[in-house]
Amino acid sequence: MDRGAKVLIQGDDPDAAVVGKMLAEMLVAVRNGHTPTVSDVPFALSEARDNTPKGLSNVYGTAQSRGLRSEIAIKPRTRGQAHYLDAIKSHGVTMVIGPAGTGKTYLAMAAAVSALLNKEVNRLILTRPAVEAGESLGFLPGDLQQKVNPYLRPLYDALYAMVDVERARKMVEREVIEVAPLAFMRGRTLNNAFAILDEAQNTTPEQMKMFLTRLGEGSRAVVTGDVTQIDLPRGTKSGLVEAHRILKHTEGIAIVHLHRNDVVRHPLVQNIIDAYEAAEHRAAHDEAQS
Repeated sequence: MDRGAKVLIQGDDPDAAVVGKMLAEMLVAVRNGHTPTVSDVPFALSEARDNTPKGLSNVYGTAQSRGLRSEIAIKPRTRGQAHYLDAIKSHGVTMVIGPAGTGKTYLAMAAAVSALLNKEVNRLILTRPAVEAGESLGFLPGDLQQKVNPYLRPLYDALYAMVDVERARKMVEREVIEVAPLAFMRGRTLNNAFAILDEAQNTTPEQMKMFLTRLGEGSRAVVTGDVTQIDLPRGTKSGLVEAHRILKHTEGIAIVHLHRNDVVRHPLVQNIIDAYEAAEHRAAHDEAQS
């Protein structure tokens, strides 16, 4: 709570000015109801350094989803995330491409659960391709559900972050929420549903087209993926990459790109992404020189 305390900023004038701008915008966000965390600081400083902190309070200040677990306030933490949530609200299909830690799946789930609990849709469909790291599902132990559950676990984790486990399980039992491999979507029409396709970089173009053409009346879809982590066999095109190329100018479809500045996990995640990108650039340069 703002109690009228003063903050003294010491340092070089340019650096002090950056911190001053950041604190001024964060104060507006706090007065609008935002509770700041340590992880907010790197993004807020970055905004201030770019001389674009104005409006930062709009990113932090207002919750984007209602009807979720009371202890969880679903708010964007970066401008990219705010743009992502706005796109979901205003488009029938939203594709989001970005690195790990940018909240692609978490925010999609927040929007989906909010739409369900606010009775904007009748059910949720959560799906992802079951791409194996070098082994076939047929060689794994257990029945079909036991075989595919490890690949669907991240979707369950995101769901349980929004709705308490017992309530979520009852919704799954009543098929209000369906979590299934992408192959189970073939031949269906999804009416009045909110569908999320996660890890879409590992779909083939045929699978992506199949999923997007499942949408029926009153339905919405969010497609998430990281094109730097494609696990398809060498020579197989990514359905997400192809969909971006083919649909980028299609009315009603939003394509959102999240970047390293949108990473909201542990600060080391951003450093890891930077290190891998630098290594890839060096390898590409060396290959071009050889």
